[in-house]
Amino acid sequence: PRSSAPRCAPTALTLALLLTLAPPSRGENCPTTCLCPDPHTVDCSARGLTRLPEGIPLDVRRLLLSDNWIPRIPADFLVLYSDLVYLDMRNNTLSHIEVGTLSTSSRLVFLDLGSNNLTEIPKGTFGESRSLIKLRLGNNPYLSAVNEDAFLGLTSLRELELERNALSTLHVGALSQLPSLRLVRLEGNPWVCNCNFANLFAWLMDNRQKLPNGMECSLPMDGRRVSLTQLSNDSFRECQVTLTLTDLLIIIFSGISVSVVAIMTSFFLASTVHCFQRWSKGSKGDEEESEE
Repeated sequence: PRSSAPRCAPTALTLALLLTLAPPSRGENCPTTCLCPDPHTVDCSARGLTRLPEGIPLDVRRLLLSDNWIPRIPADFLVLYSDLVYLDMRNNTLSHIEVGTLSTSSRLVFLDLGSNNLTEIPKGTFGESRSLIKLRLGNNPYLSAVNEDAFLGLTSLRELELERNALSTLHVGALSQLPSLRLVRLEGNPWVCNCNFANLFAWLMDNRQKLPNGMECSLPMDGRRVSLTQLSNDSFRECQVTLTLTDLLIIIFSGISVSVVAIMTSFFLASTVHCFQRWSKGSKGDEEESEE
C-alpha cells in the first residue's frame, strides 16, 4: 500500500515559516522603538532618532544606529558599553568625533561612520582600538583632512574605507602605520597629482594589491582627471630634489662664507663699541682737567 506522509509534517513546516516571518521581539531590556533580535543585539536603525537611545543594555555587543539624525557620540559612551564589538552609525549627522571617544573601545571590531558630515579625523581618534578590524569612513562629503597619526595604534585593522570624501591629499604615514592592512578604498576623492601626492602615489604603487578599485587624480595644470595607471614615478620627477657635487660644494661654501661674515661683523661691532667706550672715558677725563 502507498505510504502517506506524517500528519505532523505540515504543522512543523508552518511553524518554521511563522518563526522565520515573525518580527523580532523587542526583548525585556530593549530600548523603546528599537528591536532586539537576540540578547546582545540592539537594532535602532531608521527610527528618526536625534540622539542615542536610552536604556541600551550594558552588555550589548552589536548596536545598529544607521539611518537616523544623531549628531554626536558622547565622549563617555563606550566607557559604559565595553563589550561592544559592532557599531553601525552609518548615515547620521555626525560632524566630528571627540578625541578619546573611541579610545576605550578595546573590543570594537567593526565601526561604520560612513555617510555622515565628518570634516576631519584628528590624531588620537582611535587611540586604543587595537581590536578594530574594519573601519568605514566613506561618503563623508566634507571630510578633507586626515591627520598623519589618525590611525596610529590600529594594529589589527585590515579594511579601511575612505572613498568618496573630499580628500585632495593624504599623508602616507596614515597608511604606512597600519601593519595588518589588507584593503583600502580611496576612489572618488578629488585627488590632485601634485608633489603633495607623490609619496602617496609611491605607496599606492607598492601596495596596489590592496586597492580593490581604481583611482583618479587631477593634473595640476589643466585639471584633467587621469587614472593612476596612466602615471609613473617619472610623472613626479620634478618633485624629487637631487643635489649634485657642485650643488653641495656651493651650499658648503655659502655656509662657510656666511659664518665668516657673521664673525667679522661681530668683531667689527665689538671693536667699535670698545673704541667708543674708550673715547667716552677720554672725553670725560679732558673735561675734568679743564674744570680744574
